[in-house]
Amino acid sequence: MALGSPGDEGGPSWSVDDIPYHALAYDRVRDDQRLFHILASASFIEITSDLYTRNLIEFFQDDGEVVEWLERRWEREELQHGAALKRYVQTAWPNFDWEAAYRLFFAEYSQCCTVEQLAGTRALEMAARCVVETGTATFYRMMSDLSREPVLKRLAAEISADEVRHYKHFYRYFLRYRALEQPSRFAILRTLLNRAAEVEAEDAFYAFKAVFGVCNPHTEFQSSDYVAYRDGAVQLTKRHFPHAMAVKMLLKPLDLNPMVGRAMLPAATSAARLFLHSWGGRTTTKGRSSRSDA
Repeated sequence: MALGSPGDEGGPSWSVDDIPYHALAYDRVRDDQRLFHILASASFIEITSDLYTRNLIEFFQDDGEVVEWLERRWEREELQHGAALKRYVQTAWPNFDWEAAYRLFFAEYSQCCTVEQLAGTRALEMAARCVVETGTATFYRMMSDLSREPVLKRLAAEISADEVRHYKHFYRYFLRYRALEQPSRFAILRTLLNRAAEVEAEDAFYAFKAVFGVCNPHTEFQSSDYVAYRDGAVQLTKRHFPHAMAVKMLLKPLDLNPMVGRAMLPAATSAARLFLHSWGGRTTTKGRSSRSDA
């Protein structure tokens, strides 16, 4: 996967209206409850990007360039991802009360998505952002490759391309803050590994819980319901996860020479595999980062 220039500005190349929802092949998805849970959960997380953005803007409040990009590009495109996924879910599964489930999700998740959850320094937070974008880019790439439904295949590919571009921007800002703060390579590695290893991310858990609650109003939710869903999603996707893409993106902030990079491949590959377990097949935790100080 070519990451291109870290300063590559790019721009949105699609909109929700470009996605041909009218051509959705219902017979290929309507009975797939696992896919339904994955996509509904993903739509909640993506469409809450305004909350994530506020946290990042507060953290980087005196950096005008970062704040402007977050407000004008990152938030807008992430919200578009959420809107596009929401429309897909509502089109494919019209009986699902998306709005009611989202209210349940937001009520719980908004209480724990705070600026205090971000990393200890700006350089390390940008490194953590690179991990998050690695997770989202590889997740949607995998969804596109796996999907037998052509509308979802296209939508997931469009989102993955956006997430790769977002990675480039966070990596560019990481380089700037690394030069200013000079964190040790060990601190960067610890941040990358800790972020990849967060195995019970709250956004994925609360998203599934909300979907489950609306779909099963007379059944009390148990944590074991989420565990079963997560393990099933992992089994579904583990053979299709783009490990090479994830490893390349994860190693990039370490700025390793080729020999050391090759030596790090086993550890990076193991970290990449954690994405499958960290988000139960839904590899994104937009709002949180492991705290790791330089």
